[in-house]
Amino acid sequence: MNARATIRSRRQFLTSAGSGLGAMALASLLEGAEPLAPKAAHHRPRAKSVIWLFMEGGPSHIDLFDPKPALSKLAGQLTPPSFKLPVTSATGSHRMPLVDTRRTFRQHGQSGLWVSDWYPRIATCIDKLAVIRSCWADGLNHVGSVRQMNTGSILAGRPSLGAWTTYGLGAANRNLPAFVVLTDDKVVRGGPTNWSSGFLPATYQGTQLQKEGPPIFHLAPPEDVSDQRQRARLDLLRDLNAHHGEKFPGEDEMDARMQSYELGYRMQASAPEAVDLSKETDVTRRLYGMDDKMTARFGTNCLLARRLVERGVRFVEVYCGSGSGWDAHSGLEENHTKWCRVSDQPIAGLLADLESRGLLEETLVVWGGEFGRTPFTDTNSTAKGAQYGRDHNPWGFTMWMAGAGVKGGQAIGATDEIGFRAVEKPYHVHDIHATVLHLLGLNHLNLTHLHNGRAERATMTGGKLIPELIA
Repeated sequence: MNARATIRSRRQFLTSAGSGLGAMALASLLEGAEPLAPKAAHHRPRAKSVIWLFMEGGPSHIDLFDPKPALSKLAGQLTPPSFKLPVTSATGSHRMPLVDTRRTFRQHGQSGLWVSDWYPRIATCIDKLAVIRSCWADGLNHVGSVRQMNTGSILAGRPSLGAWTTYGLGAANRNLPAFVVLTDDKVVRGGPTNWSSGFLPATYQGTQLQKEGPPIFHLAPPEDVSDQRQRARLDLLRDLNAHHGEKFPGEDEMDARMQSYELGYRMQASAPEAVDLSKETDVTRRLYGMDDKMTARFGTNCLLARRLVERGVRFVEVYCGSGSGWDAHSGLEENHTKWCRVSDQPIAGLLADLESRGLLEETLVVWGGEFGRTPFTDTNSTAKGAQYGRDHNPWGFTMWMAGAGVKGGQAIGATDEIGFRAVEKPYHVHDIHATVLHLLGLNHLNLTHLHNGRAERATMTGGKLIPELIA
């Protein structure tokens, strides 16, 4: 190669390298300017959106999806010494009386999976579900456990899975929040820490929608404020904050506030339409149980979830039993009869509606609580008559997934013969989060954010995929 060719090659290299670095810098600047701009997935996604059905309080897996014949033989006896009991506030270190289920279990669908008579309508959908019977977690109380199921940690301060999803993928609809939370009558244990952005930029936190009146407080401007006047106000605020940002770079709260103002401005037209159910047919309303006082509230939220993912919302969390409604230390029969009745029809309706609209193949549906319940009673329960109950059980419980990328009609893993601990293919909360992110096209090992000098990720220092679940 002659000297002139070498110089030309060097110039070409430097030009190409410079252009590449410039493009990287531009991409970084654009991301800073538009943090919710759509981002490329790590691999081909199976799901575009997630609907997480959160049964707060801890539904009893051994009364719903995980039958244990051994309980019938051992009922009334103290927990055998071979089953090591944890020390909790309810049990102390004492062995507690085992309690058999009063439910009738039957096999359903072509898969023959077992479902109790508390969930007759969900049973008709069983071939769509991958039932994970071997989940486990770390928390003992509701606040820490609800938080861990949302953020991966029992302690406050970490980003929720919905925030990580938005951080990794951006928004698919610029006129609606990318991450939405729907609750029922009471306050979720731990409150907004469950849909917080943690140490991620505040733009990625969840938005709680109201069920009545304006979907978001103070969304509509006063009647005397025209669109032109409001736009001028936002432009002035943007300029003032940009000037402030030049003096104090790195204050993401200010950027997040401006992003929320701009999103609020765009949502004034989109959000009311998204939550307007007036154009839904009577057939659809009945499908979700909205014609029944018992199921209307949760059914409405499930229908709203469908409408939101239909419009490009990435992550929708729908609570059933906010404030630990499923928590049945005593009166389990009365408690679970109520909450299964509340949730059965709406969930089955949601799955059917998503499928009929072609949305189930691109929407991941997740069901579960913060933990399950023990096969034995505790000191808050008489263990006799209608008042028997079960304690918290994070050592082994059931969750299920359906929809995009999920191989339905199967049970994954197992608890021991009395349903206490996960013993076969145990999967931690971090494994569940890793699998959800994978189905969204995100590798949980590569989805990181630099915080205090450390590359943090959603699954902290753990997390593995649930390979049996992925179709």
